[in-house]
Amino acid sequence: MSAGSPSAAGDIRLLDDTRFTNHLNWTYDGVMATTPSQSRITVEPGKCGGRPCIRHMRIRVKDVLEMLASGASEDQILSDYPDLEREDIRACLEYAAQYFDHPVFVG
Repeated sequence: MSAGSPSAAGDIRLLDDTRFTNHLNWTYDGVMATTPSQSRITVEPGKCGGRPCIRHMRIRVKDVLEMLASGASEDQILSDYPDLEREDIRACLEYAAQYFDHPVFVG
């Protein structure tokens, strides 16, 4: 299997031969997600260190979430980043909600 190509299990192998698993079913290297909002979040091994971005742009999900957390409104973010759409911001929130939807084991 070549680097960056999807496997049958829904994960890709990065250039250093580590695995990056698509456990949330977001878009990885051209593999489509299951809902329209999920397809707005993309991960590409050579872009932004393989971190989740918005629609193949170099705007990370983390950046949008940090702006929202610091009190920026959606309108402020859209004004500062004219390539973003309101649905992109909502996709970031959905991504975060699904990413953190797992049990936490306290030992």
